[in-house]
Amino acid sequence: MTSIVKGILVSAPSLGKLEVHTPGCLVLEDGVITGVFDELPERYAGAPVEDFGDCLITQSFTDLHLHGPQYPMLGTGMDLPLLEWLNAYTFPTEARFADEQYAREQYRALALELIRNGTTRVCMFSSLHRKATLILMEELEAAGVTGYVGKVNMDRNGGESLQETTEGSIKETLHWLDECGQFTHIKPILTPRFTPSCTDELMAFLGKLAAEQNLPVQSHLSENQAEQAWVCKLHPDCGQYWQTYAKYGLWNQRTVMAHCVFSDERERRAMREAGVTAVHCADSNLNLCSGVAPVRALLNEGVKVALGSDIAGGDTVSMFDVTASTIRASKARRILDNWKTDALSVAEGWYLATSAGAAFFGGEPGFAVGEPLHAMVLDDGALPPLRTAEERLTRAVCRRQEGAVRAVWSAGRRVL
Repeated sequence: MTSIVKGILVSAPSLGKLEVHTPGCLVLEDGVITGVFDELPERYAGAPVEDFGDCLITQSFTDLHLHGPQYPMLGTGMDLPLLEWLNAYTFPTEARFADEQYAREQYRALALELIRNGTTRVCMFSSLHRKATLILMEELEAAGVTGYVGKVNMDRNGGESLQETTEGSIKETLHWLDECGQFTHIKPILTPRFTPSCTDELMAFLGKLAAEQNLPVQSHLSENQAEQAWVCKLHPDCGQYWQTYAKYGLWNQRTVMAHCVFSDERERRAMREAGVTAVHCADSNLNLCSGVAPVRALLNEGVKVALGSDIAGGDTVSMFDVTASTIRASKARRILDNWKTDALSVAEGWYLATSAGAAFFGGEPGFAVGEPLHAMVLDDGALPPLRTAEERLTRAVCRRQEGAVRAVWSAGRRVL
């Protein structure tokens, strides 16, 4: 079925570039983009048009790193560094997801909040609980979110309340994967929490499983200096953190690594050569006093970079806020680098929050013909008028506007 969506189109076809149609029309065939026009061709005269007037129609967000079971503790424990925060707040919170009813309530609320904020694609950590992970996948699918969810693996350093045996972790992971076939839009991703949480035996199993079933992988990398020192102690044969993943086959173009705050030139080169995607989580890195990631260096050196909210190290689900934090963090990095590093522009931040993340799922940048529509409508009519669509997008990033998201499409489906 042909349908048309009309409004002020703004998309990010490449890093630092915005494409604007004022106004423009997106022509869809069963939810797939078949044309982008300033003026609608005569052949579409009889097709139904949904006209959003002066509202902005933009790509929806991709959040490539967030922890579903940390949703209940948003904004909590921001006075501690990473490792202390995990033990004091995070692990006890995640342990509650053994309760399936609690998991259902929290995950339903999270899924709906993601859609209301225009996030349609995710790479998300669940907890180590198999049943709760399936519940998370169910709720995301029902809300209209697409992407990957992982059952966390951790057979050491989780304390009494949040730790598996190696045998149990392997068994539950295989059982979980057998059950994932029921989902259409949410797929599994292998998730060793981070190197200190997984024994060598478990890491070897996950690497073998990733190769056998062609599964993507997500974890953490070089987030915190104390974490780095711990990893070196656990793996004295590895000169750098990334090698603890690479030696088990968990380091390739289907790998997502969050943070990379202290990734030096050698580690960045290893990421580029393997095709690993770095996920920048500005809010979390600042909240937990981890540091400011070298995003400009990653980009300049050809590493794939996208953004993550990293709730609940990050304190917001809104990728508008995450994009703004990313830009501010780049300015802090510029200052720390003695003004030798360029800060990110809003156009660059928008690309990282949309097109760059979509690329991990095989998506083309911007509003590309042949792609299922991932988009949202932004109504900023309650605020003073501005001259250009670019100015309006900048304001949408930098000034929180509750209720501005009027409509959302995910994988071609109208979900809000």
